[in-house]
Amino acid sequence: MADIAAVVFDVGNVLYHWTPRVLYERLIDDDRALDAFLRDVVTPDWHFQHDRGRPFAETSAELIARHPEHAALIRLWGEKFIDSVGPAVEGMPEVVRELHEGGVPLFAITNFSDEFWPPFHAREAALFAPFRDILVSGAEKLVKPDPAIYRLALDRFGLRAEEALFVDDREDNILAAEAEGMRGHLFRDAIALREELVELGCIDIQKMASRKW
Repeated sequence: MADIAAVVFDVGNVLYHWTPRVLYERLIDDDRALDAFLRDVVTPDWHFQHDRGRPFAETSAELIARHPEHAALIRLWGEKFIDSVGPAVEGMPEVVRELHEGGVPLFAITNFSDEFWPPFHAREAALFAPFRDILVSGAEKLVKPDPAIYRLALDRFGLRAEEALFVDDREDNILAAEAEGMRGHLFRDAIALREELVELGCIDIQKMASRKW
């Protein structure tokens, strides 16, 4: 097995918590109504269109036509989407910092709307600063787990597949990356990820222990 030369991260629920419920739970105070709205109106399949590159103006107009009684709440998805992305996942800023300080090149592949990405990226500029490149699905109109997005990322990042560790919280995305020759890590928490990074030699615990942060 080739040595790992770079780490490629997913963003949502790996680097940052993400759940649409956060966006609406302050506006819909009945739990059953909130569950129904998230299940039947702003569904994962509907939002996935944004990750594929469809403009929110189009998708929201179609959804409002089907659910005119929820027009105001649907419009908020576009206006306040950034509020659905929560704080960084516990321990992950430290993992990113250790990798960067150790000279490991960092990249990301994220299923994310090209419209919603810029304000989020600007808000979190400090954490993303060490990343050499980030491939955003909405800009490319390719989404994980389509094999083409991994091939595009490897080409753009200048990486050989066998030298890249891909970190994602979805098994289908990991399997697709592994099918392209990348090493996969199914993310559950920062502790388990860091343990594997140490085993792979991406984090030198002795060197890190000697640093004064």
